Amino acid sequence: MNRIQTPAEMTAVVEELKSREKTVGLVPTMGFLHDGHLSLVRASLEKTDVTVVSVFVNPAQFGPSEDFREYPRDLNRDSELLEKLGVDYLFCPDNEAIYPSNYQTFVEVRNLQDKLCGKSRPGHFRGVCTVVLKLFNIVQPDMAFFGQKDAQQVIILKKMVRDLNCRVNILTLPIVREEDGLALSSRNAYLNSRQRQAALCLYRSLQEAGRMIGEGERRTAPICQRMEEVILAEAETRIDYIAIVHSASLEPVEKVSSDCLIALAVFVGRVRLIDNLMTSDLPAFRIDQE
Repeated sequence: MNRIQTPAEMTAVVEELKSREKTVGLVPTMGFLHDGHLSLVRASLEKTDVTVVSVFVNPAQFGPSEDFREYPRDLNRDSELLEKLGVDYLFCPDNEAIYPSNYQTFVEVRNLQDKLCGKSRPGHFRGVCTVVLKLFNIVQPDMAFFGQKDAQQVIILKKMVRDLNCRVNILTLPIVREEDGLALSSRNAYLNSRQRQAALCLYRSLQEAGRMIGEGERRTAPICQRMEEVILAEAETRIDYIAIVHSASLEPVEKVSSDCLIALAVFVGRVRLIDNLMTSDLPAFRIDQE
């Protein structure tokens, strides 16, 4: 595996690969890799000729009170994991390479960026879109791979790609969970053992929503109320939001249909965790579609 640090070198490598008609897959990450990231890497290795994994902790998507300095990092460990999988290139630029002095340009997807996580993390998705578009320009991937756990991010990036005519196909892969249901996240490392058990309430609340929908409930208000009860039954939890929205517009809905996203963000202690469920994945709506 080759490790590349500068955008110019990365672009030159990709241009040479493209001249030989190689397809390129990109897996953008902030490092501290877990099996969720690695599932994206495996998909890229399967679907493209050459896989590039980027590791860059993007300061532009952290708010002033958030955990940029404390965000877990272990580039050597990440590199070893990627090399074992057979990744071709690790792109690991420093801050100056991505945001040189007097940097002034940012990308916004109006409306979508201000909902759900964007309400409590103003500027977050502006930072995400900016760095991802820069990565697309540097790496010129044919395919880019993202996880369903970051559902709002994927929806926003797909809109950005359509609006800006980016020549990349975004593929979304399912959430990877621990055996007990907790969605994998680099921030899980912050949880102590008691909080780790409490964090299961996110998944349990989604399961409860799925159960209610499976039994015929379509009104979103009682579903959200029951999810809230499940979460607040655990100590050290504080709800940022629970929402059932249309999966394209992210607008709230009063009744659940097959094109909805059930999403939540919850603080367990000081750790903010997210999880979600697409109603199209529920048996009730799969039957309806058939």
